[in-house]
Amino acid sequence: MKRLLLPIAAGAVLALGWAQFTRNPTDTKPNDYTNWGEYLGGPDRSHYSALTQIGPQNVSQLKVAWTYSTPDSGQIQTNPIIVDGVLYGVTPTVQAFALDATTGKELWKFGDPLKVWHSTSRGVVYWQSSDKTGEPDKRILYTVGPKLYALDARTGKPIPSFGDNGTADLHAGLGEQARDKFIISNTPGTLFEDLIIMPTRVSEGPDAAPGYIQAFNVRTGRLAWVFRTIPNPGEYGYETWPKEAYRNIDVGGANNWSGMAIDRPRGLLYVPTGSASYDFYGGNRKGQNLFANCLLALDARTGKRRWHFQAVHHDLWDRDFPAPPNLLTVTQNGKKIDAVAQVTKSGHVFVFDRVTGKPLFPIRETPVPKSDLPGEVTWPTQPVPQKPAPFARQQMSEADINPYSADRDSLLRVFRSVGRRPFEPISKRGSLMFPGTDGGAEWGGAAADPDGILYVNANDIPWIFTMIDAPKSDELAHLSPGQRIYTQNCISCHGPERKGNARSGYPSLVDISQRRDRPYVNQIISNGKGMMPGFTALSAADRQALVSFLFGDEKQEVAGGSPYPAKVKEPYLPYKVTGYIKFQDSKGLPAIAPPWGTLNAINLNTGEYLWKIPLGQDSALAGKATQTGTENYGGPVVTASGLLFIAATKDEKFRAFDKKTGKLLWETTLPAAGFATPATYQVNGRQYVVIACGGAKLGAKKGNQYVAYALP
Repeated sequence: MKRLLLPIAAGAVLALGWAQFTRNPTDTKPNDYTNWGEYLGGPDRSHYSALTQIGPQNVSQLKVAWTYSTPDSGQIQTNPIIVDGVLYGVTPTVQAFALDATTGKELWKFGDPLKVWHSTSRGVVYWQSSDKTGEPDKRILYTVGPKLYALDARTGKPIPSFGDNGTADLHAGLGEQARDKFIISNTPGTLFEDLIIMPTRVSEGPDAAPGYIQAFNVRTGRLAWVFRTIPNPGEYGYETWPKEAYRNIDVGGANNWSGMAIDRPRGLLYVPTGSASYDFYGGNRKGQNLFANCLLALDARTGKRRWHFQAVHHDLWDRDFPAPPNLLTVTQNGKKIDAVAQVTKSGHVFVFDRVTGKPLFPIRETPVPKSDLPGEVTWPTQPVPQKPAPFARQQMSEADINPYSADRDSLLRVFRSVGRRPFEPISKRGSLMFPGTDGGAEWGGAAADPDGILYVNANDIPWIFTMIDAPKSDELAHLSPGQRIYTQNCISCHGPERKGNARSGYPSLVDISQRRDRPYVNQIISNGKGMMPGFTALSAADRQALVSFLFGDEKQEVAGGSPYPAKVKEPYLPYKVTGYIKFQDSKGLPAIAPPWGTLNAINLNTGEYLWKIPLGQDSALAGKATQTGTENYGGPVVTASGLLFIAATKDEKFRAFDKKTGKLLWETTLPAAGFATPATYQVNGRQYVVIACGGAKLGAKKGNQYVAYALP
């Protein structure tokens, strides 16, 4: 692909000023930035390192310095942190560990491998007391399921004085209705003084818990404050929902799952929130729905709202903010402005004055189509930034159909049959969503330079969603208990014949008994796996009935009743989607012409692009097409020396680019795909770059290694 090269606008911040802003609480000296002491590099979440030992002139000489193999294998989305020569990370089954950061030697590991948790973790939080007397208190905070753990950073043992013998429950501030609902956290929390503010994942169905923002005391584990993203009566935003929405009967979500950024000197916390649940139908939540799909600026001490911006009104497309925002400084009209930039699944960047919330580029409320589903009331307009231009394609035409596909005619027939306007509401005929629900930008997020340049990797993959009538209770009465539970909870992803859709990430459940045992499947139903939520509202008897149905030995007796406990009102909505389906051909190639993944450099001083290149290479088109790009998960790291490091692609490569031009300077093959964000740090005068290699996504093989590189 042709590179777009433009000069970088002036506006670099003085190095000392930037360093003072990004200083981690773990740094021991004002100008010691050898640590990677917080998730994504610092409180600004800008993936930036001031280290310069590895640069464009010598990056091609990088060699493996050490590897660490976890005792399990599978997805590792962790961005490890490094503090004073110790690396802290998480295994595929969410066991926390500490390593010597110069050798990879294990120092400790926490977690019970016999009680495997099947979600994923993007890392841990390091906190150190500021007490001047005695030995400092050093803690690692991370989550397993709904529990927030506090571990001694030296030993990995739980701290008994924190919460309930070392744990706090993420249900704490959600209310009685949500006490038994599914809630976990994939992403590290954000520190402010003695508080940790926690991201949470909830169900995306009508049974979802509310996604309130919760702060816990790091020392005690007690709940400190709560910001209700679905407001109570009398609170700001309450009128943007139906009167009963706050009761959490059939409306939930509006959660922060992707992480937050914080301006510690100002005490301002920046929280991007997700869509309300159910994701794709909102007839039961008519209105604008504040504070779903918002960038919130909160007072970090109290949780009080300072300002907000809603990027999607009454979301029907699962357009939650996918990554923490970036805090950076830009220059406009000769004036330096402390800014916050938020990337989106739709491929846009919103840029605001960090203090006032004023947009730094025009945003236009654009008319959008109405829904044809009875009961649905779409919001008439949606905000669209006019600058920068989107970093992912926004529309697909017949001319864009993949020319390398043997099924082009079939793809054309499908394409012509579905609705495909921007912000097309999902309908029974089918609706094209482009970019799809996995971005645009994804959870890896963007990197930001001190001079106002943003680097973001993107997916360019179309998806198709189709709405169907949800079965009513009387229509399910003739089914066995297990089949009824499957129909109500599982069919939209795994299909009526249990065949799933492996290319879209939904495995077949046919003959599951030949691949897994009953305890394993029961645990998946309870706890979830990867991005699948756990069905915590199901009783033990109902889980057993579902397992029996999947294993083919359930008694086929007619039985009625609800699978939900009597104390939980069963939520019901009239429609549901048939599944999360990528628009692909019979061989799994995207229906759209390449590139399917890109890496972009955007000058946020001007809103113009510096360069744009494909990211990754799909081996399926070897000899037919070069620079295809691939789907990618995990973000970049940018350095003061002029490098941009990124893995993220299913081709198992780890690459370094010249950040000024996008030129590839180095690449190496990893033991498995690195669907994670790397980290860079320095110990004893030697700089390292480390990446987690778990694979197990997009058809990539499983892995279990962390690999660190350094100069010889």
